[in-house]
Amino acid sequence: MLAVCGIPRAAAQEARPQIMPGERKAPRKKDAGPRAVAVLQISSKGKVTLVPVAILIGGKFWDASAYKADPVPMAVDPQTVYEAEHTGNSIGLFTIQTALHSNAANAPVPWIATGAWHPGTPEDREKEREVAAKAGPVPAGMDAVAARPRLTRNPDAASGAGKDAAAKADASAASPKPPASTGSGSDDEPPRLTKPAASSSSSADAAPGSSSAESSSAGGAQPAPSSSTAPSVPSGESKPGNGKPANATNIPESDSGAKAVNRPQLRRGKPAESFAAEDVPGYSMAGAVLPADAKAGTAMDPLLADKDAQLIPAISDASAGESRPFTYTFYNDEEADRRKQMAALAQADLRKYVDAQTKATTTSAAAAKPRTAGKRGAAAKPVEAILENVKMSAFDVWTTNQPVFVYSADAHFPAAQGNAVADSALQYSILLVAYPDTDNNLHKIYSGITDKFHLDITPRFELIDAVDADGDGRGELLFREFSDAGTGWAIYRASGDKLWKMFDSLNPE
Repeated sequence: MLAVCGIPRAAAQEARPQIMPGERKAPRKKDAGPRAVAVLQISSKGKVTLVPVAILIGGKFWDASAYKADPVPMAVDPQTVYEAEHTGNSIGLFTIQTALHSNAANAPVPWIATGAWHPGTPEDREKEREVAAKAGPVPAGMDAVAARPRLTRNPDAASGAGKDAAAKADASAASPKPPASTGSGSDDEPPRLTKPAASSSSSADAAPGSSSAESSSAGGAQPAPSSSTAPSVPSGESKPGNGKPANATNIPESDSGAKAVNRPQLRRGKPAESFAAEDVPGYSMAGAVLPADAKAGTAMDPLLADKDAQLIPAISDASAGESRPFTYTFYNDEEADRRKQMAALAQADLRKYVDAQTKATTTSAAAAKPRTAGKRGAAAKPVEAILENVKMSAFDVWTTNQPVFVYSADAHFPAAQGNAVADSALQYSILLVAYPDTDNNLHKIYSGITDKFHLDITPRFELIDAVDADGDGRGELLFREFSDAGTGWAIYRASGDKLWKMFDSLNPE
C-alpha cells in the first residue's frame, strides 16, 4: 500500500440554501414544545370557527387535523388558546371550547373548533387587565374584563306591578298624611318610604295599623307584634320555606317598596360567555351517535360555503417569544409602479403558458402561430389578457426592510376577431412571487399559472397571510391549495432563488 503524503484531501462542504444576499441569520427557536398553525374563519354574520392546519413537533410539520387524534387532535384540545395575527401583528385571542368532527368520511376539513373570540391588540388587553385589577375581585360567574358596575332592572318583571304601585301612590296622595317624624331629631336622616301591602283589599284594612306602626318606628319605638305579622328571625337562622340559606340575615326586600321581581340588580359588566357547541351543518361532537341518514351525507367545505368569510392565521405556542410584524410600507408612488411591473410579468408568463398549451394540443401550424390583432401588414402585437380580482401584498418576511411581493389574479382572453385562442371563456389563475434585487429590478422566485384542466400539474394557490410558522422570527407564506386531489394547506418559505416548501397537506413527505 502506498501512502501519499503532503497532498491535502478535499473535504465535502454542505451547501446551505441562500435566503438573501447579506442576510442576518435569525436565531433558531429552541424546541420547547409543539407549535400549532391554524386559520380562523370569521363569517359574514360574525360567527368564528377554527380550522387546524399544521403542528410543529421536533422540527417537522405534521397535519394538525390528524396528529394524535385520540379521539380529538392535539391542535383542537379544549381550552387551547390561539393568537390571531395579521401580517405578524396580534389582533385577538381565540379559546377553544368544543371540537367538532365532520360527519362525512371524505370531508376536506375533517375537524373544526368553536369557542370564544376576543378581538383586540396586546395593548388593548393590557388596558383591560388594568381596569379589571382596579375594579377589585370579581364574583364567580362574571366577566373579569368588563366595565364598571351598573344597575340593571329585571326584564321579566310583570307589567301590572308598576300599575298597582302607581294606583296605590295616587290613593295615598289623596288621603291626608300625618306629618313625618324625624325620630332621632336630625334633619340629615333620609326619609323612608312605607312598604306596600300584598293586595289592594288587605292594604285598605291594614292602612291604619301600617301608618301607626310606621310612625312609631320613625319615633324610635318598636311596633307590637300581631298575628298577621311574622316574627323576626335572628341572624344565623332561616324561615321555613323561604328558600334562603340558614345564615341569611333578616334584611327587608326593598326600602322603596318594590317587589323582588322588579328590584334593581348590581352586576359587574356582562355575564360570562356561553361556550356551548355551535350548530355547524355537517359537524358534530366527537363520539356523538348520528342517525343513519346523517352518515350518508356528502362532504362539505365550511371555508367555501361563505365566500365573504375572512380567513386569519392563528398561532398557539406556550413558549413563543414576542411576535414580529411583517408589514412593509410603500414610499410615494412605489406601490403603483410595482403593480405595473408585476402585471407586465403576469402578462408575459401567461402568454408563454398559453403558447405552450396550444403547441402541445394542436397539430395545425396556423393554430400554433402567435396570436396577433389588427390588420394585415401591421406590426405584430400580442393580445393582452383581461386581469380580474387582482391582489398584491408586500411582506417584510426577512425583517431586512426588503419586501417580497405576492401577486395574484384571474385572467381570460377577449373573444376578439383575429384572436387564435381556442376557448376565450377559459379562466386562468396567476400567482407570482418576486422581490427587488440590488439593482431595484424584480427578481421572480415563483410563477404559477394554471387552469381547471391542469390542476394536477400546477395547483392553484390562494394567499392567506404571512406568518411565523416555525417560530424563528422569519415570516412564511401560508396558502390555501386547490388541486385535483382536493383542497388543503401549504406553507412556503421565500428564499433568494425559489419558494421552499415546508408543509403541504395534500402531498406530505
